Amino acid sequence: MRNKRNKMRARLSASLLGGASAFALAQPVCAQDALDDDGATNEDVIIVTGIRQSLQASMDVKRESRGVVDAITAEDIGKFPDTNLAESLQRITGVSINRSLGEGSQVTVRGFGPDFNLVLLNGRQMPSAFLTGGAPSSRSFDFGNIAAEGIAGVTVYKTGRAAIPTGGIGSTLNILTARPLDMPGLRFSLGAKAVLDKSVTTLAEQTVTPEISGIFSNTFAEGKIGVLIAGSYQDRESGQAQVGTTSGWRGAFLGSENDWGTLPQPPNDTQVTNRPGPNDIYSVPQNINYQLASFDRERINGQLALQFRPADNLTATFDYFYTRNEIDARRADLSVWFNHGNTTSAWTDGPIADPIFYNEDFGDAGSDLSMGGGRDGSKSENKSFGANVAWDATERLSFNVDFHMSSAESGQNSPFGTSSVVSTADFQLRSQGVNFENEIPVLTLGFQDPFTDIDPARMIATGSVFSNSFIRTEIDQVQFKGSYDFDSSIVSSVDFGATYTKNRVRSAFANAQRDTWGGVGTAADLPDDIFRRVDLASNFDQFSGYKLTQQDFLVFDFDRMIEIIDSDGPPFFNACGGDGVCRSDDFLIDRRIEEESWAGFLDVVSDFHVGDMPAQIIAGVRYETTNVVSPSQVTAPSGAQWVAANEFVLIGLTDPNNVVVQEFTGGYDYFLPAVDFQIDPLEDVKLRASYSKTLTRPGYGDIAGGLTVSQLFRINGGNGTNGNTDLKPFLSNNIDLSAEWYYKEGSYLSVGFFYKDVKNFIGSGVVTQTPFEVYTPVGGARWNAAVAALGSDQDLAAIRQWIFENADPSTFEITGLDSNGNFTGNIFGVPGEDPLLTFDIATPINQRAAELHGWEFAIQHIFGETGFGLIANYTIVNGDVTFDKLQVPSSGDPQFALTGLSDSYNLIGFYDKNGLQARIAYNWRGKFLSSTIGVSGTPNNPLFVEDFGQLDFSASYDVSKKITVFVEGINVLNETGRVVGRSPAYINFATQTGPRYNFGVRYTF
Repeated sequence: MRNKRNKMRARLSASLLGGASAFALAQPVCAQDALDDDGATNEDVIIVTGIRQSLQASMDVKRESRGVVDAITAEDIGKFPDTNLAESLQRITGVSINRSLGEGSQVTVRGFGPDFNLVLLNGRQMPSAFLTGGAPSSRSFDFGNIAAEGIAGVTVYKTGRAAIPTGGIGSTLNILTARPLDMPGLRFSLGAKAVLDKSVTTLAEQTVTPEISGIFSNTFAEGKIGVLIAGSYQDRESGQAQVGTTSGWRGAFLGSENDWGTLPQPPNDTQVTNRPGPNDIYSVPQNINYQLASFDRERINGQLALQFRPADNLTATFDYFYTRNEIDARRADLSVWFNHGNTTSAWTDGPIADPIFYNEDFGDAGSDLSMGGGRDGSKSENKSFGANVAWDATERLSFNVDFHMSSAESGQNSPFGTSSVVSTADFQLRSQGVNFENEIPVLTLGFQDPFTDIDPARMIATGSVFSNSFIRTEIDQVQFKGSYDFDSSIVSSVDFGATYTKNRVRSAFANAQRDTWGGVGTAADLPDDIFRRVDLASNFDQFSGYKLTQQDFLVFDFDRMIEIIDSDGPPFFNACGGDGVCRSDDFLIDRRIEEESWAGFLDVVSDFHVGDMPAQIIAGVRYETTNVVSPSQVTAPSGAQWVAANEFVLIGLTDPNNVVVQEFTGGYDYFLPAVDFQIDPLEDVKLRASYSKTLTRPGYGDIAGGLTVSQLFRINGGNGTNGNTDLKPFLSNNIDLSAEWYYKEGSYLSVGFFYKDVKNFIGSGVVTQTPFEVYTPVGGARWNAAVAALGSDQDLAAIRQWIFENADPSTFEITGLDSNGNFTGNIFGVPGEDPLLTFDIATPINQRAAELHGWEFAIQHIFGETGFGLIANYTIVNGDVTFDKLQVPSSGDPQFALTGLSDSYNLIGFYDKNGLQARIAYNWRGKFLSSTIGVSGTPNNPLFVEDFGQLDFSASYDVSKKITVFVEGINVLNETGRVVGRSPAYINFATQTGPRYNFGVRYTF
């Protein structure tokens, strides 16, 4: 049996999973000689190179693996199919990607988003540090940090296995790096690229940037010692133009509702054309924002692998993997804000009434036209050190021990924090209007007489926001795996193992905000030459209506603006503290998580025949137990004040002296069975059936403790949030059926069905508590005396006035009189006299279940010796919980719906012959629901990502045996993306990026 396995692994010289069948860590492979146990070359191995070699190796992985598995392998050493791992993964059936800054970033598999897919590196769990605007909370892995060069392959496990680490309901993805003893002898590859990214907007000058990569591998002492070094450097400039309602849409109203932001009710709706009916749903825009952004990304990757094989049955491997990704982003925008006053509008018929146009006239009072600037800087670093020993103790017994320490960290990389905004405004705006009949909102502006256009001489400084996010995760992991092959028995082999994993997470956030949005100083305080006029509309030339919109806007020098607002004296008064460092490093929100998991597994493999048909059953179970501890730091209120008739405020929430530390705990344990059955009814046909139970752990933001409360509260109490450390993981029962026909070399046809029954989806619960011992002015002795004197039907202003006139003066502070002669000031909550303030604390709870099913179709065909080939696949995904577009926020609880579900397909044609390789690929993903919550946080305001297709190509030519020249194109058709609401007219974001071209040369020895 062991010789049979070794020969199979040799035959699959590029298999990404050769060792996993014995529960050793997977080893990557490149085109190489395949060696038997005695070191002799197998004569039945046919070595091919290039695209055909890669496709044959990937097909072999799919054919020989247990369960449903897909893979991508490098065409040769240092040559992965795409310039980004995520962009390669989208070619796999059932895999879609999310893009960030114009590049593939995260993966969705079979409708399950990034948080539901576990990423491994050489079989080891990878930490993630995905940076977001607030306190980071996602487990999702950012493939944008990893360059494709130096990667040997990626395996995607779509069915659960007892031996595979838990965490991926959607899939488990194993990234494989090269190892020197897998490719004996001296190997060397050096590549250089010139990158022209056409996505760069008119905000920045377009340049050609370099990318350099190299990999060196050699073996010594008759193949007993191996060394591999790989590295890459990329300096990439890109950009995007984006327009939308970045502050969301105001509500989702019924035509019968009357609230702030709704359309005037009859008979006062004379400026409304085709007013939505009483039961029609509509929304009004809160703002319109046009933004140009430029990104400068510097990415460095490095790998080192040392291997020692003192005997044929013992191999030790030590490896180090490092990535660094620095992003400097500069943004400039033009925006208007709707106050929903004197509006004119027109609408389509319901039941969902689309806006045709929405205009607002401010008259002589005027309003502000905002032109802001932003500067973001972030740095992400991943480090992984691992040690592995594989030992064949006997002919039948083998062991594998693996240890690794890995970390991922993302944080600020500029004096302005991870995200910053500084705003200016022209306060001479008279009217603003937006038309929604085109692919992008078309903005028109009207100015106060005698002005007709924007002018630097009228710009005034307003507010600023400097945000600082930080996340760091550390994983220490020890894995032990073993396998025993039986000589002759119905049980072919038994595989077993145990894993210990410790995951430590820190997620922190700081915010420095200056709320001077009404303007600071005068236009004379900002020199005119700090602004420059920049063309705006042409950056959206792939959208209909771009010529009709505002043609240009003003962009200011961000660094000079910081110097001005941070100057000494009026009107700015050292807005950044006088040192130009505007961010805050005082993380008042600072949450920690420590997850400690133990796991053990047992797999039993049985090879047998059903008649003349070879068959196999792999039955196993995995046991997982996890303990969670979350010590967190938050700021506690020091008191409560009644500051105005309808305004109650907590004090001390921004005081660093009020920081408190809390600790929460939780845990769970599960048995996770898995059964795979496969049978070969014909020599080239394989049928599979699998059942498994898998889990995905809750996101960091949901399990991180840290009870925080809102600064404003009401008569009946306040609100707050807290994580739930005792959340249970998402649990999925999975069924997979697959039929595969490998009808010729390099060609196959497959069809598969999958079903997932998932429970423990997370919703929101509310717990009423009295944390922090805060006393409210409502309901105490003073309040009750006022109500007794005035009557229970008195308004809040009257009760306040009575307290000011009659209560103990030490319990309040009078600051003046209002226009009606009533006192103004603050009434304090008094300990011992007033009641404790109650808070409704929103906390995540397990409360939902859903079912998902779909089909996968794939064909790969090589047209004989012509050099031509074709790959096509199509995935259908459906779920039983969809979003009801006719439910509005006021009509019930927040909706639950499965997000990320969409059909997708790939069409790839290639040519590989006579040193010429060419590939053209079209990837398409259908429209899908990305969130049930609107941009502004309003529930039941959906966000849909419209369908998107992208055409990429690559071509290379072998000038000689050692030198190859190549050209690559990404998004060559300049496709755009849109995120919309209940209908396409409710645009939230429309983004234009542009194509990217790479020209390069590769030297291989």
